[in-house]
Amino acid sequence: MKDGGHITLTLSTGSVDERGRKSLRRAWNQLPRCQRNLIILGITAFCVTVLLCLSGDQLIASSLKDSEEKLPMVAPYHMRQQNPHHHPSNDKDRAEVTPAPPALVSEDKQAPRRESENDKFNEAYAEVNSAENVVRLPETVAAVLPQAVALPAPDNTKNQDMGGIDILNNVEEPFEQQPSDPLGETEQLDLAIKNPLHLGGVSFKEHLHKIRPLLAKGQHFHGASNERQSAVVAAFKHSWAGYKKYAWGHDNLKPISQYSHEWFGLGLSIVDSLDTMYIMGLDDEFKEARDWVENSLRFDTKRDVNLFEVTIRVLGGLLAAYHLSGDTMFLAKASELGNRLLPAFSSPSGIPYSDVNLGDLSAHSPKWSPDSSTSEVTTIQLEFRDLSRSTNVSIYEQVAHKVNEKVHELDKKHGLVPIFINANTGTFRNYATISLGARGDSYYEYLLKQWVQTGRKDNDILILDYMQAIDGVLTELMRRTPREHWVYIGELINGKDFKPKMDHLTCYLPGTLLLGHQNGMPDSHLILARDLMDTCYQTYMMNPTHLAAEISYFALTEKDDQDIYVKPNDAHNLLRPEFIESLYYFYALTGNRTYQDMGWTIFQAFETHTKVNAGYTSLGNVKNAQNTRMRDLMESFWLSETLKYFYLLFSDNRKEIDLEQWVFNSEGHPLPVYSLKT
Repeated sequence: MKDGGHITLTLSTGSVDERGRKSLRRAWNQLPRCQRNLIILGITAFCVTVLLCLSGDQLIASSLKDSEEKLPMVAPYHMRQQNPHHHPSNDKDRAEVTPAPPALVSEDKQAPRRESENDKFNEAYAEVNSAENVVRLPETVAAVLPQAVALPAPDNTKNQDMGGIDILNNVEEPFEQQPSDPLGETEQLDLAIKNPLHLGGVSFKEHLHKIRPLLAKGQHFHGASNERQSAVVAAFKHSWAGYKKYAWGHDNLKPISQYSHEWFGLGLSIVDSLDTMYIMGLDDEFKEARDWVENSLRFDTKRDVNLFEVTIRVLGGLLAAYHLSGDTMFLAKASELGNRLLPAFSSPSGIPYSDVNLGDLSAHSPKWSPDSSTSEVTTIQLEFRDLSRSTNVSIYEQVAHKVNEKVHELDKKHGLVPIFINANTGTFRNYATISLGARGDSYYEYLLKQWVQTGRKDNDILILDYMQAIDGVLTELMRRTPREHWVYIGELINGKDFKPKMDHLTCYLPGTLLLGHQNGMPDSHLILARDLMDTCYQTYMMNPTHLAAEISYFALTEKDDQDIYVKPNDAHNLLRPEFIESLYYFYALTGNRTYQDMGWTIFQAFETHTKVNAGYTSLGNVKNAQNTRMRDLMESFWLSETLKYFYLLFSDNRKEIDLEQWVFNSEGHPLPVYSLKT
């Protein structure tokens, strides 16, 4: 030890680690051989145990991860396509259009007064319709499930699929899909037709359990929130009471004679009304209608039905009831009906036949003509596509979209289509009338609505055909009256001769145009929507009943006595919904309450002139308030559309049905929008 108090150590030339290893080896070699063997055995056992434990944990983690990735049990078939779709996002806010309050008389008093000068007026539309003024089509949006408030899942203990079995709750073990080669379209079509009580080759019970994670959840509605909505609910309840008493289970009510009217034998008024009752919060009425559908609605009767009418009313009604309530009984019924309607697509061209026998599972052209109505074969796609998306069975969407593709390929007149098409040849009738009224109207409506339903994809043939068609409307069909300058949409007889005739059915167009503009269509569509809205309202106000006639005519020159007039044979009113639908779109998309006031005036006219002891009736003459000549029929669309649109029009919440998340079919049934996945 030195004076500093430090100890000096002298180390050998070998390192500490090396000396330690030599000591361990020396100690190990000194142990008896039996002890060394026991130690080796223990270390080996410990290592094996650790490896096994780690492997098990990894397997469990991997299994959990796989199960999460595989939910739903069968991925939606459309999610496996190039542009997958699913339920809409709530987080996409579009800029709102806010048109000025509508004027009863157009502000443009300097418009041309002769038909030959109408081109100048068209030029004004063309200017705002130029490429520079077209609003950019919306981007596709990331897909998330809708954020709507959901009710608890309904009690499905009564949900049955034609055999009295519980669709979901009696399945204790998950259904395991057997691996198989995917079937072609023809094989899928044949399989569905031969087995109408099956989906994807298995029973409804098995299939719906297999896709259980994909099933809809119930939506919640609060019921009437103001006096106007309450008045509409009272009108519905009065209509329903008369139907229930005198026509229960039949298609329509005859409220004057207090008897039933049969068309297809499918209880149209019940099925058509399901979603209206649900939205209005009429729980008791909805339950009794639901029970009738479950226990009494049958599709195996050997009777011809119209593909279009049954699709929009019955299939659409069942699907909307399913989406709103979450009750899978409605989806099972819709699936069977969809299978029984598929024979219509067995034509040589793929353009469906107009008539289907649900019991015989056969189809044919209408007895009065070899041709189908163009609007009818192109107004089934929303429903068939939604059936595919809801059941995860692709065949319904495949056959329906093929019609879009075939019509897209046909020659048109500036995007406008003749009103008849042949299912055998797949071609339009030569020299047929071109009209946005009967037999042509909803072709244009469904071009836009399908595009909205499928996520608003850029350069889709649907939206391209729609934009071309509206250009054709502006250049070929639109005119303005010589004195008051009312804008109207005429017809082309024989495909070329202009006729100044406009069906009330055409008054759906203002709302459709506004919906399109809200989704990126050019400003010319908005201008036409506003102008046509004024004209349609005038067709109500010009009559002493304040109800519109079925058909209106328009003056071509100043020699005509009136700018708008109605012929005696066209003066009837069938309780139609088209203009009320447009009023609803204008209110829902702009928030302008002027449209509510316009609707209230018309609703009061219905109350005054069409209400009778057992319901509401169509009229024979709206031009004479003292002699309306009641026609004794209450169509199911009065319950499905007219009253529903009145109810939504008068809502304090203009997004009670959010048009970002729902699209209405041609019968007023809301179906979900499926957004593109980016």
